[in-house]
Amino acid sequence: MLTGDVPAAVADLKRQPGRELQVHGSGALVRTLHEHDLVDEYRLLVFPVVVGEGRRLFPDRGVATGLTLADTRTTGSGVAIQVYRPTGRPEFGTIEVT
Repeated sequence: MLTGDVPAAVADLKRQPGRELQVHGSGALVRTLHEHDLVDEYRLLVFPVVVGEGRRLFPDRGVATGLTLADTRTTGSGVAIQVYRPTGRPEFGTIEVT
């Protein structure tokens, strides 16, 4: 269990050799780690159901981060598993639709 300055504790854990660190089911922790550039990879599971409401993983405002798709697959039941890696701050352009 981590207490105190969680981003500093996670950064210290990441510097140590060993197995990967994973976060399961804590959007608040993921948002905190994202804000401190401590997430190396997002594994998102998209289930084929529309519930009409729910909790957002990322807030309406926050740090914009570019992502690159590293892997994708679909299970036999239709769950899409997508793996994204952060690429840093994105560059925004414009688009013209005619």
